[in-house]
Amino acid sequence: MKKILVLILCLQVWQYTFAQNDQEKRKIASWITNQDRSMLFQKEKEPVYFSNNNSRYPAIIIDPEQGMQTIDGFGFAVTGGSAEHLMKMDPRERTKILKELYGTGPEDIGISYVRLSIGSSDLNSFTFSYNDLEEGETDYELDKFSLDQDLKDVVPVMKEILAINPRIKIMGSPWSAPVWMKTNGNIRGGKLKENCYEVYAKYFVKYIQEMDKQGIPIDAITVQNEPMNSRNTPSMSWFWFEQANFIKNHLGPAFEKNNINTKIVIFDHNTDRPDYPLSILRDTAASRFIDGSGFHNYRGNMESMSMVHRARPDKNIYFTEQMVTENPQSEAIEITEPVKRLIIDGTNNWSRNIILWNLAADPLNDPHTDNGGCSMCQGAITIDGNDVSRNIAYYAVAHASKLVSPGSRRIYSTQGDEPSIFLYQDEQRPMVYRTGIRENSDLLPNVAFKTPDNRIVLIVANTSRDRYSFKVQYKGAYALLELDPGSVGTYSWNL
Repeated sequence: MKKILVLILCLQVWQYTFAQNDQEKRKIASWITNQDRSMLFQKEKEPVYFSNNNSRYPAIIIDPEQGMQTIDGFGFAVTGGSAEHLMKMDPRERTKILKELYGTGPEDIGISYVRLSIGSSDLNSFTFSYNDLEEGETDYELDKFSLDQDLKDVVPVMKEILAINPRIKIMGSPWSAPVWMKTNGNIRGGKLKENCYEVYAKYFVKYIQEMDKQGIPIDAITVQNEPMNSRNTPSMSWFWFEQANFIKNHLGPAFEKNNINTKIVIFDHNTDRPDYPLSILRDTAASRFIDGSGFHNYRGNMESMSMVHRARPDKNIYFTEQMVTENPQSEAIEITEPVKRLIIDGTNNWSRNIILWNLAADPLNDPHTDNGGCSMCQGAITIDGNDVSRNIAYYAVAHASKLVSPGSRRIYSTQGDEPSIFLYQDEQRPMVYRTGIRENSDLLPNVAFKTPDNRIVLIVANTSRDRYSFKVQYKGAYALLELDPGSVGTYSWNL
């Protein structure tokens, strides 16, 4: 009798545990940003559950078996100006905000990708390279190469970030070669002298090696930030065939000779010119050294990245820069635009990462260079002494970075331009069902991922003007979700 009672008790415990596990698998956690700022990337207190209730709302169907590209991460550029502001903070306050940005704790947003400028960008207080010389001097052996300026701000900030997240990926991008290597002898515009191609390749190698000595591994470099834009200070122009020549005859061989495993990424400019990277990739001698192509979206359509992917699926796609700003006094936060265009469309068009522009600036959007620097480049955070405020770019990236960890894979989710199948009863025979096709043009923009810890993450932007109800279909179960107009939701549940 005692054995029977024990077996009954064990069965009841097993059934309870099974029910609890099943309930946990059916639970959806939600993080919401509302346009009226009533919620700013805030977790909903009450979860939503999957059920068998198939309501008549538009369905986002999730299929984790259809996998696309692996995700490297989401983040911002740690510009010289960003690092300058961070280094002026009290160490305790700086550590606090860096932990919030790059940590993976409950209150952190888990930024996983950093872009650095190789030398100065237009968001430095002044321009410099790592090999600045007196007029008329040259240094083909790079004996005077020095990271001195970065050692004051960028390097110590990056060391703190790496202490928080040692696995973070880092991309370096130059805005200009050293002035003595350029045709116009100016940090703005001009081209790289042909007789300086070899030494400039060594300059990249030296940068990667010296940063590595500081404990800062450079995962990838782009050959030039915005090679068709000569109006920034700094800037430098390249035609595609010049960049191809530089890579196949100088940069690629220099990396091979010095056992540099850093990835080489081409283009690093707007989506209106997919012909530029595709032209370089046609050159097989250059292509063998190239990992992929980088894009901005100040002009053009994000679909251009899919065009390049279709032409060269063996090469990766990266999204390397976009400025996202708002009026900090505005009562509304227009969060759907950057999330839809950059996070959703960027990853749906094969990008392995999404890097937005400046991490930090002050309330006046300083610093920036005077002649061609960006005076409107607001940071993801605004730093005023030790006071930190969070701007729209912060929340846009948080909707992806916190839950879509590196190593996640984009998976299939129904898009608005795809039809879906539904069942309906035959008019004459109630127990007979027919199949129909439903247009999904009113489906909200979305993207889905499977994470390394076996969770599904779905990001949805309500770009409509109305409160919107929609359902998620996953493994034969359904969940009804709602978003206010102009709101964004990130949803996560167990695989």
